[in-house]
Amino acid sequence: MEHFDLIVIGGGPSGYAGAMRAIDFGKKVLLIEKKKLGGAGVYDGVLTSKTLWEYSMKVSATREMVPDFKVNFKEMEKTVNEAVFERKTQMTVHSQLLQNSNNRLFYYEKGSAFFIDKNTIEITKDDGTTKKVSADFILIATGSSPRIPNNITVDNKTIMTSDGIKNLKEIPKSMVVLGAGVIGCEFATIFSNLGQTKVYLIDKADRILPFEDLDVATVVSDSLKAQGATIHSGASLKRMDIKENCVEYELEYKDGRKEIIRVEKALVSIGRAANVEHLGLENAGVKLNDRGSIWDDDTQTNISNIFVAGDVTTEMALVNVGEREARHAAVRMFGTTVKPLTYKNISTIMFLNPEVASVGMSEQELNTKNIPHKVVKLEYSINARAIAMRKTKGFLKIIVTNDSGMRILGMRVVGEHASSAIQGVAYLIHTNQGIRELAEMMHPHPSIIEGVQECLRMLLNKSIYKPYVFNDKLKCYVSENGVCTPVKSLMD
Repeated sequence: MEHFDLIVIGGGPSGYAGAMRAIDFGKKVLLIEKKKLGGAGVYDGVLTSKTLWEYSMKVSATREMVPDFKVNFKEMEKTVNEAVFERKTQMTVHSQLLQNSNNRLFYYEKGSAFFIDKNTIEITKDDGTTKKVSADFILIATGSSPRIPNNITVDNKTIMTSDGIKNLKEIPKSMVVLGAGVIGCEFATIFSNLGQTKVYLIDKADRILPFEDLDVATVVSDSLKAQGATIHSGASLKRMDIKENCVEYELEYKDGRKEIIRVEKALVSIGRAANVEHLGLENAGVKLNDRGSIWDDDTQTNISNIFVAGDVTTEMALVNVGEREARHAAVRMFGTTVKPLTYKNISTIMFLNPEVASVGMSEQELNTKNIPHKVVKLEYSINARAIAMRKTKGFLKIIVTNDSGMRILGMRVVGEHASSAIQGVAYLIHTNQGIRELAEMMHPHPSIIEGVQECLRMLLNKSIYKPYVFNDKLKCYVSENGVCTPVKSLMD
């Protein structure tokens, strides 16, 4: 039986990152993947959906100039397939070259992994043959799968999860999206952008993106509606059935009103469940948490030599987080002592129309926790780059402590290039710095990040445009005990 320093179960972004980091320490690593190297991150997740989003945004921009522009489905499909091919080829060639190197440390097996004990794994190949391998350490990075309601039959052709989007043969004339979280709103954005699909979005809450600030959700909601989407707010799904190759769904609203609608396709997006089935975790003694994912303490499970990373922990289902967890786990196994990971102040992007980027705490969270704070908000309509792009829908919002130090607590950007504007402020939050250094820098012109600078200048009471003059475009206020008080200067 061959022995390794580390066995990684799962060849998605997290598992691959963990394997590569372990190689940095000169360790012999075996990566086991049951389907395709790259996992859902390449084939059914971030890469495919974001390629679709990028394509749909170009279509949306084209439709502004040519309203009757029609999408060529085959061209769109080709664009997505090319992106997948490029990424999978990179990973495949990279892994093959590593396996053929003279100082070989990386090994790869395609098959299903099953724990025999805490150090031993049995691999079952597609042809049914098996082999056993062992390791000093094991990293579980098996990812997650779309969660499916018990009362809905998902065939991934008519009623789909995100995994079934690749099965579409043409752009549907109508589609209902169940779930108004990030993924549901992203797919609602994609199909409404294309201009050929009547989109319905079922929102159990009173508004979409309930975890975000109201002003963020309002801009996104208004944009979806402007693209022709219908949002069923405060609606409970009573049933969803396939009838005559279409989808019929019934809603009940909070006022007791009921509605039955028929569409071509349905997309179910109600979260993801950790892939923990058929791993034999009980043989290794690995325990689960109350969410049904693997329990961990700073990537280490209750079994000291077994670590975990990525969506299978459901701590935060983001590729960058999973990769960071896996690399951290490898350092904990083979490196020197490191600080525990922190999940505070992670920069995130929501691929909507307009784009949304965030870092740190939201106003909603601060108000819930009754933490006093100061807020500055600048509309995109007075930013030179946004004006030049003719993309003036959106805003930048920075939240700081309610004291003279004005330490940044959070930031939200809604609009074009939102993700490009977030990282400088994210660094200030990460390093627990104030705002003055960033406010004094010379930022490129014209750029969206000049809006960040102007927000910081407002905090310091030296902005170019004065908020007490342009009070519909620039806002400054203090929030304390649930009361917002507009102010001219936030330095006091």
